[in-house]
Amino acid sequence: MVTTDKPEYKVVGTRPIRPDGADKVTGRAEYGGDYHAANLLHGAVLRSPHAHARIVSIDTSKAAALDGVKSVITNADFPQPSDEVVDMGEGAATSARWLLDNVLASDKALYQGHAVAAVAATDAHIAEDAIDLIEVEYEVLEPVLDVIEAMDENAPLLHDFLRTQEVGGMFDPPGELGDTATNVAKHARFEAGDLDAGFAEADIIIEREFRTSMAHQGYIEPHNGSAFYNRDGHLTVWTSTQGSFGIREMCATLMDMPISSVTCVPMEIGGGFGGKIPVYLEPLAALMSKQTGRPVKLIMTRQAVLEATGPTSGTALRAKIGAKNDGTLVAADVWMAFEAGGYPGSPFTAGMMCALAPYEIPNAVVEGYDVVVNKPKVSAYRAPGAPQAEFAVESVIDELAERLEMDPMDLRSMNASTEGSRRVDGAVFGVIGNEEVMDVVKNSDHYRSELQGENRGRGVAIGFWFNVGFESSAYANVNPDGTVSLVLGSVDIGGTRASLSMQMAETLGIPGDDVKPHVVDTDSIGFTGVTGGSRTTFAGGWACHEAAMDIRTQMEERAAQIWEVDRDSVAYGDDGVIRGSGDDQSFTFAELAAQLPLTGGLIQGQADVSPMESGPAFAGHIVDVEVDPETGKVDVLRYTAVQDVGTAVHPSYVEGQMQGGVAQGVGMALTEEYFYSDDGTMLNSSLLDYRMPTALDLPMIDAIIVEVPNPGSPYGVRGVGEVPIVPPLAAVANAVSAALGQRMTTLPLTPRQILEETVLEE
Repeated sequence: MVTTDKPEYKVVGTRPIRPDGADKVTGRAEYGGDYHAANLLHGAVLRSPHAHARIVSIDTSKAAALDGVKSVITNADFPQPSDEVVDMGEGAATSARWLLDNVLASDKALYQGHAVAAVAATDAHIAEDAIDLIEVEYEVLEPVLDVIEAMDENAPLLHDFLRTQEVGGMFDPPGELGDTATNVAKHARFEAGDLDAGFAEADIIIEREFRTSMAHQGYIEPHNGSAFYNRDGHLTVWTSTQGSFGIREMCATLMDMPISSVTCVPMEIGGGFGGKIPVYLEPLAALMSKQTGRPVKLIMTRQAVLEATGPTSGTALRAKIGAKNDGTLVAADVWMAFEAGGYPGSPFTAGMMCALAPYEIPNAVVEGYDVVVNKPKVSAYRAPGAPQAEFAVESVIDELAERLEMDPMDLRSMNASTEGSRRVDGAVFGVIGNEEVMDVVKNSDHYRSELQGENRGRGVAIGFWFNVGFESSAYANVNPDGTVSLVLGSVDIGGTRASLSMQMAETLGIPGDDVKPHVVDTDSIGFTGVTGGSRTTFAGGWACHEAAMDIRTQMEERAAQIWEVDRDSVAYGDDGVIRGSGDDQSFTFAELAAQLPLTGGLIQGQADVSPMESGPAFAGHIVDVEVDPETGKVDVLRYTAVQDVGTAVHPSYVEGQMQGGVAQGVGMALTEEYFYSDDGTMLNSSLLDYRMPTALDLPMIDAIIVEVPNPGSPYGVRGVGEVPIVPPLAAVANAVSAALGQRMTTLPLTPRQILEETVLEE
C-alpha cells in the first residue's frame, strides 16, 4: 500500500469480518430465488427464436385452457405507456415505451430471446408446458448484427420512427433530432483546441481501427422477480437488484400505479456489475399477480440470462494520435460506435469522456455513436464504455512509445493529466492520483523485473473512471446497550454494509462491530440511488457520516440535560467520549446510551445527501503473457494492478474489487464474446460455451493500493469498483502484441482470432 498524507483512523482502514458473512456462508441469507409465499404461482416466459421479426399474431388460448394455468399475458395486457423518460439509475434512462417493449415485445421481436409472452401456473412444470402451447406467427426480417453495417443508410431498420439525436454528454438534456429514419440513435462530439494544427505539429502519427465484442457481466445468480398485488391495491416486489428504488419506479410506471403504491424489497444479490439495474421479470410477476390475486415468482434460465439480459456493447473504434519526437502528445482524434442492442442506450458518452482522460492532450476530438442492432439491449457493466475506449487509446499510446523508442510508462508519465487538467468533454480535474499511480507502476517489482523466454510479452495500460455521487440516505438508531442500528437503502454487493458502517463507527468514535447495518425496503428509508457507478461507499459513506454527526449533536444535548449545563459547554470527542467543562463530567458513548431511555428516550440520527461530485479514479496495470505460436492460446503469467482508491476503507474489499475487475477484464480481452450465426442466433449461450476465466486461467493477481485522499469526502474516499476493469483489455492486448511482434486490434484474442490476424498479417 502506497499512501500520501492522510489522518490516522481507528476503524477506517482496518479489515473486520463482514457483517453479513455468517448468513452467507451458512446459507441463511435469502436471495431472490429463495422467495416463497402461500398460494405462490410460478411463471415462465416465451422468447422469440428470431433475431428480427414482425409479430403478426399471438394466440394464447390453448395455454390459458391448460389445467393449472392462472394467467397468460402479452404486451397488450399492460397499460400502454407514453414516451416519458424513466430513470433506471447510474445515469441510464429510457422511454417507458421502450422499457415495456424490452420486457415484452409488442409489434417486433428485436433479438433472439426477446420476451413475447408470459404464463403463471400452479407449478413451474405446468408453466413451461403452457409456454409451448402459445402460438406466435412471425414475419421473419433480415437482422443487422454488426455496428458498422447497422450505420449504413441501406441497412434494415429496427425502428421505422428512430431518428438520430444530438447529445452533449452522459447527463446532458437531449438535442435536435435528425430528419430520416436510421439505426443511429444518438451522436455526440467533444472538441478541444485545434485538431488540424495539432496534427501539423506532430512528428509521428499513428492511426488504428479496433473491434470489441459484446460480453456478459457473468454474475452467478440468474435474474428473478416475485410480486404480490394486494387487494388494497398495493404492489410489493421481491427481487435481486442493484437499486430497489429504480425497480420501484420502473414497476410503478409500467403498471401505471403511483410510486407510493409500490414497495420493493431487495433480496441478497449474487452479483450484478451493472447488469441487475433494469427490470426484466418484475413487471411480469406484478401484472400476473394483479390478474390472479396471488403472489407470482419467476426465475430466468442461464440461457435466457445470456440471450436476453444486458451485456456490454460490442464496439468499432478508431484512434489517431500524434506526438512530437520528444514524446509530447499534441493531437488525438478518437471515433467510436457502440452497439446498443435492440433499443437505444449504450454507454458511448461515458466511453467518450474516459477515452483520453489519463492524458494532457491540447488538441483533441472524440466522436461517438449509439447504434441499435438485433442483439439484446445492453446494460451497464462496470465502468460502462471505458474499457473499450481505453483499449483503442492505450493500444495506440503503446505503439507510439515503440516507434519513439521510449519506455511505455515514461511516455505516459510525461503526458499525465494532473490537478487542473481539462478533459476533452470540458470537465476539470481536482485532486487526482494519476501521476502517483504511474510512478508506482514504473517502480514496481513487476515492471522492473526482466521478462525472459520466447513468445512472451509484457503490456501496460492506464485506466480512468470518473465515479459519481448522487442521492443516498442513512438512518441510525442508538440502542441502550451502546450499539447503533444503521438502516441503509444501498444494496450490498461487494461489502458496502461493512464500508458504510465502518465510516459511521469512525465518526462516532466507537468500535466498528458496535454498528449493526441493515439493508431495508423502499418504504423504510429515504431515496437511495443504485449500488453502481462506484458511488455507494462514497455517497453512502457521506450519508453515514452526516447521520453520525446528527447523533453526536443530540448526544451533546442529552449530556447537557443530564449535567444541567449549557449545551455549548459540552463537546463530543472523536474518541467517542462526551465531555463537559467539569472534571467529573464525561460519558463514554455506551454510558450515555444507557441513560437515554430515562432522559427523554432513544435518539436517531438521519441524513439524506446528494453529492454531485466524486473522486475520479485512475489505475495502472501490468501483465505478462505467453502465446503458443502453433495454437494461438494465451497464458497469463503474472498480473499487477495499481489503483488510487483515495482511502481504503476496508483494504481487503478494495483488493477484492481490484482483482475481480482484472478477472473480468482479462475475460473480455481473451475469451468472452457473444458469438452469433448469420441469422442472429447466439451460438454460445451456456456457461460451457461462453468462456469466462476460472482460477485455472489466471495467476495470483497482485494488488497495490495507492491512497491519494479525495478532498470531497469526509474520509478521502474514491470509488473503487469500476476503474479496475478499464486497463485489462489494453494491457493484455499490448502484451500479446509484444509477444507476437504484431499489433492486435480485435478482442477477444481467442486462439481463433490470433491465428486469423497473424495469418492475415503474413
